Amino acid sequence: MIISRTPYRISFFGGGTDYPEWFHKHGGAVLGATIDKYCYITCRYLPPFFDVKYRAVYSKVENKRSLDEIEHPVVREAIKFLKIKKGIEIHHQGDLPARSGMGSSSSFSVGILNALHALLGEMLTKEDLAKEAIHLERNLIKEAVGYQDQIMASYGGFNHIVFYKGGGFSVRPMTIPEERLEELNRSLMLFYTGIKRTASDLAKKFINSFNNKKRTLRIMKDLVEEGISIISGSENLIYFGELLHEAWEYKKSISSEISNRFVDEIYEKAREAGAVGGKLSGAGGGGFILFFVPENKKEDVREALSDLIYVPFKFERGGTQILFHDRDEDYGLLEEIREKQKIRPFRELFEEKVVEIKPETKKQVFIKT
Repeated sequence: MIISRTPYRISFFGGGTDYPEWFHKHGGAVLGATIDKYCYITCRYLPPFFDVKYRAVYSKVENKRSLDEIEHPVVREAIKFLKIKKGIEIHHQGDLPARSGMGSSSSFSVGILNALHALLGEMLTKEDLAKEAIHLERNLIKEAVGYQDQIMASYGGFNHIVFYKGGGFSVRPMTIPEERLEELNRSLMLFYTGIKRTASDLAKKFINSFNNKKRTLRIMKDLVEEGISIISGSENLIYFGELLHEAWEYKKSISSEISNRFVDEIYEKAREAGAVGGKLSGAGGGGFILFFVPENKKEDVREALSDLIYVPFKFERGGTQILFHDRDEDYGLLEEIREKQKIRPFRELFEEKVVEIKPETKKQVFIKT
């Protein structure tokens, strides 16, 4: 049995420039960090004594006899991609809800690939895991997603990620003094709006607007360098919050669907209570909203947004990890016999069925099937 743990992320600046439709022509960059909220994947080879060959447990429970019957696209395509022939059981648990802008889909992709490779006795580099997750989501599932989520989930930490014209990326860990990083962490507040949305649906419309928003996207990329200058320097971190506000205004100008009246009201309430700046995490439309708040204003902001769930968090550095690895029993021979002979599951071989009841004795007569 394998258990993997993969973090979720928050993105500060540059979101949108990590789409290959953009950075292949213009280059891109993002500044973001992973946090101590995680996606957990448990997987094992499923013993061949059951009615099914595949079992996937997430918000639904799937019990399937064939791989193509699996509804969850990441589970199905990940098993296909790694050419695993044995039966598999996969369970997912997450600290935060799906479709909430925290990179949860990509954390799931990275986590399941990490777990399945471990099940096969393989250990990939952070770079290779990120690239495989990108391939899984972009090429196999055909999702319109950027690249930052898979990279953040795989590497972990506080990173400046650069995307190069023509393709490729580099991950540059931020070397920030611990007290400076803790000060930033204390100044950030995360709230859940309760709105779920599918990032890929928003992203498709976002991608279609690239040609009309070139200037805005170039500015959003430049804000990454400004953010790095502030966080790695000695000036007041309140400028980081002001830069978040500026970036949010630019991002909203890209599409009317990035924000909405409900989100705008939340944002204004927080600003009136003392938040300097903020943004929706991820593609927009809902999910989690992040604010930069001076410490002496945090209680005021929390009271102003008391109808929302407040989520305290800390930055994390580990990225995706294997927490538990225990070798399974090898049922390979039984599995091979079952596949070749196309026999029924072993449980069915020993089921007893009533064939008749003799009235004179009222005894049941059974036969083995």
